[in-house]
Amino acid sequence: MDAADSTWMAQALHLAERGLLTTTPNPRVGCVLVRDGKLVGAGWHERAGEPHAEVHALRAAGEAARGATAYVTLEPCSHHGRTPPCADALVAAGVARVVVAMLDPNPLVAGRGIEKLRAAGIAVECGLMEAEARALNVGFVQRMTCGMPWVRSKIAMSLDGRTALANGVSQWITGAAARRDGHYWRARSCAVLTGIETVLHDDAQLSVRDVETSRQPLRMVLDSHLRLPLTARILQGGPVLVITASTAAGKIAELERAGAQVAVLPDECGHVDVAAALRHLAGIGCNEVLVEAGRTLNGALLKAGLVDELIMYLAPQLLGDMARGMAALGELCELEQRIDLEWRDVRRVGADLRICAGIRKG
Repeated sequence: MDAADSTWMAQALHLAERGLLTTTPNPRVGCVLVRDGKLVGAGWHERAGEPHAEVHALRAAGEAARGATAYVTLEPCSHHGRTPPCADALVAAGVARVVVAMLDPNPLVAGRGIEKLRAAGIAVECGLMEAEARALNVGFVQRMTCGMPWVRSKIAMSLDGRTALANGVSQWITGAAARRDGHYWRARSCAVLTGIETVLHDDAQLSVRDVETSRQPLRMVLDSHLRLPLTARILQGGPVLVITASTAAGKIAELERAGAQVAVLPDECGHVDVAAALRHLAGIGCNEVLVEAGRTLNGALLKAGLVDELIMYLAPQLLGDMARGMAALGELCELEQRIDLEWRDVRRVGADLRICAGIRKG
C-alpha cells in the first residue's frame, strides 16, 4: 500500500462520517472505487435497512467498477441480513482489488467477507488507517466484542469541577454554544441515559433539538422504585425505556400506557443493576450511550468501571467548594484508587472548553 491508497481511504472515512447520526444500529461505513487513478464511484451507508456503502459506490461506478480498486472502511459483509452480501456485489462487479481499513467484529462476518473476495481471485489488503476506522465505530465494535455499548458521560461544570450550586441550581453553567454541541453528542448516540433524581429535579426531555436529525435517541431512565411521574416531559417526543427494580404491576402498566417500555433488572440490594441495564441496551442494538446525570449516577458508573469516555464542558467560572461536584466517588485513601484519564481532544466551544477524555482501564 502506498500514499495514494491512504489518500483514497481517507476519502472513504470522510464519507463514512456522513452516517454518524443515522446508521444505528449498523456501523458507519464509506467506500470509494478508483480505476486508473481516478474516482469512479463513491458511497456511504446512510441508515439500517438501506443499501450499504459498497452498493452505493458500485451503482455510481456502473461498468467502470470492473478492474477497479475498492477502498472500504469496514470489511464487506458476507451474510444475508436486511440487504444481500456486499462481498458478492463486489465480486459480481468485477472489482480487481479491495483495500479494507478493518475487519468486521460482527461474528456473522469476522473475516468471511475477505475470504469470499480472495476465493474469487480478488486481491485484498487489510489494516490501512484501522485506528481511524475503529474510532468511527467504537460503540459497534464494543457491542460486538464485549456485549456492551460505548458509554460517554457528558458533564457541564465550572473550572473547579462543580456542576451545580449547593441548592441544586445549575442552569446555565455553560453557554449556548456548549449546549448546542451537547445536542450533537445526543444526536449521534443510540440512547441517552439518566437517573430518576435528574428527571425529578430538572424535568428534562433529553431529546435532540439544537441539531438537525431524522432520528431521536432512546431515552432511558434508571428508576429503582418507579417514581417517574406520568406527567414527566421525558415521556413525550420519542421512545423511552424505564429500567427499574420494582415489580409494581400497576405503575408498570401506567407507564406502558403512557408509551414507555419497562424492564425490571434488580441487583441484590433492590436497586437497578446498572451493568445489566447497559447489557440490555446492547442487546437491543445500542452502540453508543450518552449519560446525562447527576453526581450520584456519574459516580456509580465511574466506580463500577462502566464509563468509557468523558465529554466535559468547562466554563470559565468558579463556584466554590460548597457547590456540587461532578461525581460522587467517596473518599479515596490511596492514590491507587484514583481514576486515570487520557486526553483525546481539547477545544474551545464558544466561551467554554470541551475536553474529551478516555478512561484508562486495566
